[in-house]
Amino acid sequence: MTNEASTLVVDARGMRCPWPALRLARAMRNASDVLLIADDPQAGREVAALAGEHGWSVEADSASATEGRWRVRR
Repeated sequence: MTNEASTLVVDARGMRCPWPALRLARAMRNASDVLLIADDPQAGREVAALAGEHGWSVEADSASATEGRWRVRR
């Protein structure tokens, strides 16, 4: 069971890579549970690579065809 209230939301829509990944990295400095929303088609690969480097888990949520959502946790 997850606590949605403790999830930090990072809205990176309209930003092109590498900015969504950079915003995610910055948010993960202080948070352990982040929901990243981005509409750049490259964001999924960037998020996966960043999470792999740091050992974070990533859950993709394809809620929309025009944007991606990734739940990233330590």
